[in-house]
Amino acid sequence: MECTIHWMPSSGMAFSAETGSGHLITMDGAPEGGGRNLAPRPMETLLAGAGACTAYDVVLILKRGRHQIEGCQVQVKADRAETEPKVFTRIVMHFVVTGRALPQAAVQRAVQMSYDKYCSATAMLAKTAEIVLEVEVRDSAAPAT
Repeated sequence: MECTIHWMPSSGMAFSAETGSGHLITMDGAPEGGGRNLAPRPMETLLAGAGACTAYDVVLILKRGRHQIEGCQVQVKADRAETEPKVFTRIVMHFVVTGRALPQAAVQRAVQMSYDKYCSATAMLAKTAEIVLEVEVRDSAAPAT
């Protein structure tokens, strides 16, 4: 896996990343750090990547289990250290998984399996951060309230 990062000097503190698979990601800094707030911060991108990594696992595990999953959302909130390097110290991942008659236990198991075995992003982040997993299952067949 590889990635090439390019600083875009005319944009202050913006960077573009070209991934090994040929995709582009733009990142920028906060105005107080010389950025122009034109794109996500690099640490936000890291957090989003971790959320997507674990969501990918959860969806795949539930599909392989032949569960009728229709949606998976992960709301990720993180606290950072007050001093440099400002690593993540606590990350709360709130999973909202939607489908027809999804067993709570199956969804909980998929989330736990991702954390314990499959998600390399959360495995790395767990070296500095407490990771809290929350699971909410919504039945798409149930009437909305």
